[in-house]
Order: sequence, then structure tokens, then C-alpha cells
Amino acid sequence: MREKVAMITGASGEVGQALIQQLAERRRGKIVTLDLKPLAPPLDALVTHVPGSILDTPLLDRLVSEYEIEEIYHLAALLSTRAEFSPDAAHRVNVEGTMTLLHMAAQQSEWRGAPVRFLFPSSIAAFGLPDLHTKANYARVREWEWNYPRTMYGCNKLYCEMLGTYFSKHYRQLAVEPTTKLDFRSVRFPGLVSAFTVPSGGTSDYGPEMLHAAAQDKPYACFVREDVRIPFMAMPDAVKALLDLAQAPQEALSRPVYNVTSFSLSAAEFRDQVLRFFPDARITFEPDLKRQNIVDSWPADLDDSAARRDWGWQPDYDMARTFGEYLAPNIRERYCH
Repeated sequence: MREKVAMITGASGEVGQALIQQLAERRRGKIVTLDLKPLAPPLDALVTHVPGSILDTPLLDRLVSEYEIEEIYHLAALLSTRAEFSPDAAHRVNVEGTMTLLHMAAQQSEWRGAPVRFLFPSSIAAFGLPDLHTKANYARVREWEWNYPRTMYGCNKLYCEMLGTYFSKHYRQLAVEPTTKLDFRSVRFPGLVSAFTVPSGGTSDYGPEMLHAAAQDKPYACFVREDVRIPFMAMPDAVKALLDLAQAPQEALSRPVYNVTSFSLSAAEFRDQVLRFFPDARITFEPDLKRQNIVDSWPADLDDSAARRDWGWQPDYDMARTFGEYLAPNIRERYCH
């Protein structure tokens, strides 16, 4: 009999590293992780790590032959800035990789006679407001509004949300016999800020980059204007959102994709928070117009009332706690040695 496991793809990334710790505390069974990169201690001791790509179909077939996969946290992705430079590669990883995993989960659901739970982190990049006037008039955007992404990454995320919805609701809808479908659930994250991993190419990373530069006493030129505003969330809350949504009763969910958020800041306000804890920080603003245009198309805030209503979403970290208890002390400790 195959061992029942939870699977995390992209496990060595920012969200993945934080998720492993929390999932290991909550889950009694084995966790299998998949990533091109190795996992560093002590995380590697908490899981069975498999080096490899989500595009490696023979590898996935081997995993299916060895394990009964009950739930999948699909975090592997080519992030926004890198995706703009390599859109073909982004499509392969972000779309074709997701499609492969959805198909695997659908087959597993049918074989088990019980849905595989498939958790998919989407992004604020799935939105695309046309101009700053519209952004000002739609202060808090709902899930179905302004789904006109400007980036390859945003297009990939939006399409994969739709693919997940298809596989969970309509897959094999013309089959003669009823089919057990997978259970797809997705959260649309705002900009995520982590104290324990270095920013890795996201278009919203100007915020965390300010902090990491300040802690190293390095000057930082922010690539967006001072007035640009987007929502943010501390990494522990991102993991909490994934795990809370995973544990919610299916009958309580009114939609497959949910906005989640914590607090909204302008770039200038983010700088001011950094200066509270690193008074000597040297932060200037030198907007990169191309990246600026992308951030301008994202909402200033997200309406997450559906998540709060359906599965009790509530962030633990507001702005004050995010900077004062999580970001500043941990990032300072990272570079003080």
C-alpha cells in the first residue's frame, strides 16, 4: 500500500521554506518536497526531498507510483520580473507545469475515490488596472474585477486559476460515468515580505529590498515612485492563509479563488517604516518606468471580505507587528554576524 503524503513543489522558495515548518507541525504524515534546488538544514530533516522539475513527467510518474498524494501545495513558479525576460520559459514552468500537476491530481482523485486537495498561490499580478485614475477609484478590488494582467506572470497565474477551476468542476464533464474531481483552492497574495529569505525577483520586492539593504548598511535605489501603493503581507500570514484555506470545509467555500491581504503602504510609507528601525538607511527613489508601469496596474488594496466570511481569514500581522516584531529584528539578526 502506498504511503499517504502531502506534496510541496517549489519548496526551496520563500513561501515553501516557511510552509514546510508550519505544515510539519500540523500534519502527522510524511511531506514530500520537489524543487530543482536542495533544501538546507534543518528543513531537510522535516521532509523527504526530491530534486527535480515539475516538467519531468517520468519523475512525477515515479512519485505517484510510490506515494498516495492527498494534497498538493503547488508553489513552483518563475516569478514576475524573470518571467518578463523569459516569457516562453515562464509559460512552460508556470502553465505547463501546473497543467501537468493538475492532470496528475485529477487522476489521483479518480483512483482514490476522494478529491486530492490542490492549493495554488496566485498573485496580485492577476489584476491589471488601466491607469492611475481607475486605480484611485477602485481602492479595494474584488476577485473578479480588473482581471487584465499586464505581465506574463500575471497571465500565467490567471489562466492557472481557470485551469484549476475547470479540473475541479468540469473535468471529464461529458464522461458517461461520474468522475471524482480534485479540490482546487487558490489565494491571491499581495506583495509578500519575508525576514528569513532574500528577495528573489518579484516586482513587489522593492519593499523587502529596502530592509535588507538597510540592515547591511548599503544604499538602495527604489525602482518605483514614492507614491505608488500596493498591499503587503508578512510571510507567516501567507503560510497561514494557505493552511487555513486547506483546512476549510469544502461546503463553506463560495468560490475557488480568494483575495487575502493585511495592510497597504505607499513606497514612501514603506521607507518611513524602514527608517524607524534603521535610522541611517540610505533609500532613494529612481523609478524604472517599465517596472513602475507594472506596479501601477496593481490595486492599491484588495477586498478580502469573501475569505473573511467563508473561512474566517484574519491576518495575525498588521503593519506595526510586521515591522516591529517580525521584519526588523530578524533581518537585523541575519546580518549582525
